[in-house]
Amino acid sequence: MSHNTTRSTPARRSVLLLAAVVLLGTACANAQTRMPHENVRHEGTWLQWPHSYTYGTTYRNRIESTWIEMTRSLVGGEKVHIVAYNAREQDRIERLLMDAGVSLDKVTFVVQPTDDVWVRDNGPIFVVGPDQALAVENWGFNGWGQKEPYQLSAEVPAVVASELRMPTIDLRDYVVEGGAVETDGRGTFLATRSSILNPNRNPDVTEDQMDAALSANLGVSNFIWLDGVKNADITDMHVDGFARFATSDTIVTMSQGDLANWGLSAPDIQRLYSATDVNSVPYKLVQLPLTSKNVVTTYGKDLGYQGSYVNFYVGNDVVLMPTYNDANDAVAKAILQQLFPDRTVVGIDVRNLYANGGMIHCVTQQQPEAASP
Repeated sequence: MSHNTTRSTPARRSVLLLAAVVLLGTACANAQTRMPHENVRHEGTWLQWPHSYTYGTTYRNRIESTWIEMTRSLVGGEKVHIVAYNAREQDRIERLLMDAGVSLDKVTFVVQPTDDVWVRDNGPIFVVGPDQALAVENWGFNGWGQKEPYQLSAEVPAVVASELRMPTIDLRDYVVEGGAVETDGRGTFLATRSSILNPNRNPDVTEDQMDAALSANLGVSNFIWLDGVKNADITDMHVDGFARFATSDTIVTMSQGDLANWGLSAPDIQRLYSATDVNSVPYKLVQLPLTSKNVVTTYGKDLGYQGSYVNFYVGNDVVLMPTYNDANDAVAKAILQQLFPDRTVVGIDVRNLYANGGMIHCVTQQQPEAASP
C-alpha cells in the first residue's frame, strides 16, 4: 500500500519519534539517532542498477556505463551493493561487470524491483544510535510529489534492512528524499523548504513538526532552511545539486552568480553564504564552477543548461565527480582534489544521466561501518 494514502496525526508522529528512540536502545534522555557524515568510513555503497522495465531499453543503455564506471572506481576501497530488478537482471549485470574487467569480489546483490535508479532519494538512510549500532531509516518516498512512478522504489529501504538484518525505523509519515538533506555530521542540517515542506510531499506537516522529526532521527539541532524554488526541476530544488557539506567545517557550493543562475533567490544565497555551525562558527566555502557550456549528451541532445560539479560522492578511497566533456571538468577536479587530498578524485561521465535529472550523488547511498565515530 502506498505510504501517502493516509496522513498521521501529530500524536501518532510523536509516538513514531519515541518508538525510533526506543528501537535503538537509547539509554539516556538526550541521546539521539544520528546520521554519520558521508566521508566517514563506509562498509559499502548502494546502487540501484538501470533497467528497461519502466522507461525502456534505450533509457537503460544510455546511462548504464555510468554504473559500470562507478562500480569500477568504488570496489577498490569498499563493497558495492547493487539492487537488481530481478534474478535475470542480476545475471546480466554480473556479465556486464565481468566483461568490463570489474572484479565481483566486493560486489553483492539484492533482488528487488525498482521504478528507477535514484537510490539517494528512495533508498535506505543508515543511522547510528548511542551504542553505535546501525539501523535503517525508512522515510516516505512519493516520486518527488507523485511526478514519477515510485511504489516499487519505495519498498527498497525495508528490503535492504531485512537483507542486512538491521532494525528499521518506519518514518513513512514524513516524505523526505535523501538528496534533499545535507548534514555536517555535527548537528547542522541544510535543505530547501521547496523539496521537503511542500504540499506535494508533506501537506499536513508544519516546519516545527518536521524539525522535531529530523532532530530525533538524524541527530541535528541547527537548521539552515533555504526557501528553494518549487517546480524548478523534478526534485523541487534538492540541495545536493548546489551545496554540500564536504567536511564538517566546509560547504562546497558555487559562486553567487552561478547560484543565481541555478535559480536561487538573493535571500537564499545570503543565508547559504552566511551559514554557521552548531557553535555559530561560519563554514569555510569552496566554490566549484558550472560547466563552461550547456551540457550535450553523448547522443547529441543539447540540454540547454549547464552542469553542476557539486553533486559528487565521497567514497573510502575515491571521490566520484560528475563530468560533462567540458573544459571545466579539469578545473572542478583540481579543486576537489585539493579538498580531499587523501582520496583520488575520479571523473564519471554523467551527460546522459543528467538529461534525466541527476548526477553522481543522486544515484549513490553510503552504508557506514557499524562503529562510525
